[in-house]
Order: sequence, then structure tokens, then C-alpha cells
Amino acid sequence: MDRTTLSAEWTRFRTGRGWVLGMVASVLVTVSIGLLVTGSARTTCVTGKGEGPCPAPLLGPDGTAVADKYYFVHQPLQGDGSITARVSDMTGQIRLPDAVPGVRNVKEGVVVPWAKAGLLIRPTLKQGTPYAAIMITGAHGVRMQHNFTHDVAGAPVTGPRRLRLTRTGDTITGHESGDGRTWTEVGTVTLAGLPRTVEIGLFAASPGALTDMTGRFAQATATFDQIALRGANGSWRHDDVGVTMKPDGTPHHPGRAVESGGKVIVSGGGDIGPVIMTGGLRADLTLLGGAAGLVLVIVVAVTFFTADHRRGRGDPLAKAVVVGAVAFVTGLVTSGVVVPGGLALMRAHQNPVQPITPATGLQVIVGFAALTAAAAVLALGLAALVRRGIVAIGLAVGLVVVPYVLASAGLVPWLLMITPAAGFAITQSVPVFAHIDVDRSLLGGYYPLPPWAGLTVICGYAALVLWLAHRSCRWAVIPLTHAHRHLPR
Repeated sequence: MDRTTLSAEWTRFRTGRGWVLGMVASVLVTVSIGLLVTGSARTTCVTGKGEGPCPAPLLGPDGTAVADKYYFVHQPLQGDGSITARVSDMTGQIRLPDAVPGVRNVKEGVVVPWAKAGLLIRPTLKQGTPYAAIMITGAHGVRMQHNFTHDVAGAPVTGPRRLRLTRTGDTITGHESGDGRTWTEVGTVTLAGLPRTVEIGLFAASPGALTDMTGRFAQATATFDQIALRGANGSWRHDDVGVTMKPDGTPHHPGRAVESGGKVIVSGGGDIGPVIMTGGLRADLTLLGGAAGLVLVIVVAVTFFTADHRRGRGDPLAKAVVVGAVAFVTGLVTSGVVVPGGLALMRAHQNPVQPITPATGLQVIVGFAALTAAAAVLALGLAALVRRGIVAIGLAVGLVVVPYVLASAGLVPWLLMITPAAGFAITQSVPVFAHIDVDRSLLGGYYPLPPWAGLTVICGYAALVLWLAHRSCRWAVIPLTHAHRHLPR
């Protein structure tokens, strides 16, 4: 494959009106669907002032959308110090869908795996500010977490556990113990700029139970005893951090704490961590029309090969380079228009939007272009292998588009791990964190593979198929050449 061959293939493509129009149509279809979806999106929330636009998502220290709601029994700590307590008897309540309309269906139980109770330190009670905490959880043992997105595993145990949180300057260290004599460090974190006076104490929280993609109310209750403080000796203060108020001014699902005989029983709802479903509309929603646009790209790629194959000419590798480059530019134009345009429409209609960093925005835009190019090369390689346009189109659509559509409908999501449709993971605009419970569906923003791993899968398929096609074309030429040498003169 030389420059002359590439130039010839490029000339064939750009002079083929149908192929050019097909790529233009792919842009128009994807952009139109994306803008239609985002332009019609409307979200409302019920607040203390009644129903209205949802507030912007709460942001953590690194700009991630977070939840910061829990019940806190605390007191001020000046300078260095620590808190130690045994945490036990975690129970709770979960609100399930009403079996009888109008009758509340509440059952006893703990939301696993991420109901939590433990020790927490933070500069103020202002939501979204830095913090560090060590806790027991519903099903993941002891954890140390800080600043919402960071999580370190401790012992994978259930039942009572002694916990300790120690402050030395800006450094917070968490320890755990089974007997109160032998202590094991779980983790050490630095909260830069921590003021001299901070709040330290006991907390409980429980994320909502996920049912039918809805996080329903849940509350965790834990008993704290054998409490020891170093550096603080004031009276306990009780705060339901982040509680929402009803229109009548009363708390909605309030937490509580009861002190008795050296024990403190704390009940709290909500969560401390990143949010996916409730953090706002996602940037990847702007590319919902991407599957339809890829169908047109696949048709163009296949016919670009088969049109010349019928005439006995054309190098599959050169054609793959040309169609891949054109498809990349097509995808780049598409995502470069629909992603910022769709986000602007969602914000214009007062929808909360998940924050997106410049790096993630670039990943979504350029990644979709790479996905488009890989799908085009895969389709052309299939055409070179099977030498039947309709069959190649069917195979490419079946491998790239159909698994994505099925996964979007909640069916066979594992196909997004083993088929070229895994490449759609590159459009994931909100990271999934291991220490929160999420709806494992495309509608919930979940992909089985990380973004770049998913793109690698489809690129691997495209490279393999193109190599096989090149080999098959090379071997097909040998018998023809040999036969030509033996033709009677």
C-alpha cells in the first residue's frame, strides 16, 4: 500500500456521491436524535417550596456530583486528637413499593452492601466539604473513605467492631480492632488545609434501596458504646446533615440519636459518596442516536469495498485507511456538535447536569469518533471476508449495534463485554465507583467495561478481521496468477 494507492482510493470515495451523502446522513441522524432527546428532557423535584426545577448537583472537593446526607452526633476537636468507639447492632428500615396502594410497605433490614455507620471527622457541617471516616458497612466489612470518591477496604467482617479515627495535623488515620487490644491500620489520608477546630463524632447513613431503578428510602441504625475521646470533652451535638424539609417545614425522613447509659444509638438515612442516577442528566445521553448513525456508516463502509470488488480492483488495507479516516472525521463532527449542543439544551431547560471535566468531555467526543472509525473498518473487513454486501452489513450491525440496543433494553448486558459493541463504553461520561450501589444498566450510565477497555475490544475486532481479510485476498490472487501462467497460447 503506497501513497498512490491511498490517493486513488480517496479519490474514489470523495467522487462517490452516495458514500459522501451516507456519511453526512449519519451526522444528521445522530445529531437530530441527540438534540431531540436532550431538548425534550425535563426534570422536576419536590422541595420545601413545592414542585419545581431540580437544584444543581452538590459537588465534592474534586468537582464530582455527590450525596452528603447522614445523622451526626459530634463535638468540636481543637488540634490533634482521636475518637474510639465500638460499633454494633446495625439494623435498619427499607421502604419498598407499596403492595397495597396507599399503604406504606416498610420492612426491617439493612440496605446491603453500603449501609454504613462509624466515626467521621470534617472541618464543618457544610455539605460537600472534605471529610474522612471509618465505618462498618452492610456487606463490605470495615471501610475507610474520604472526600466521597476514595475508599479503602479493611477487614471483611460483620458484627461488632472497634474503630478509631486519629487526627495529627492534616493527617487522618483509621484503625480497627476486634478485641480492643490489637489494632490494625486501615488507611491514612491527608485533608489539606484542615482548620485547627474540626467536628468529630459518630454517624449513620443508608443509601436508598434500588428497586425498579428508583432509590427508595432506607435508614440505618447502629449502637455505639465504649466511646473514648482524646482532645475533646464537650457535650454531644446532634445534627441531621442534609435533611430535606417538607412544604410544612417539618423534616422529611428525619434521623435521630438516643443517648443512654454510655451508649449512643444513631439512626440516619442518605449517603456520603458520589452519585450517578440522582446527580443530574449525563453527557452521554446526547449520543443516544449514535447506534442509528453507525448503521449508515456501516453501509457506506461495506459498499465502498463491494463496489470495487465486483470490478476486480481495490486494496482492502488502502480502503480501510480511507474509510476509517473519513469515519473518524464523521464521528468527530457528530460528537463535536451534539455533545456540547445537547448539554446546552439540558441546562437551558433548567435540568441538573452531571459535572463533566474537560478531560472526560474530550474522551467522549474523540472516543465516539474512534468508535465510528473502528466500526467502519470492521464492516469493511467483514465485506472483504464474506464478499457479500448484504451479509457483511448484517454481520456488522449484528455485532456492533444489536448488542447495544439489547443492553439498552436491559437484556444480555454481558454482550457489551465480548462483542464489538463494547466500544460504546467510551461514551461513558460519569465514572462508576466500586463503593456505591448503582443500577447496572445503560440507562443508569453503567457499562461492564471501563471506557478505554471497551474501545480496545472493538479496535481488536476490527484489526483481526482486517488482517484475515488481507490474508484471504492475498491467497485468492495466487491461484489466479498460477492459472494465468498455464493458459494455452
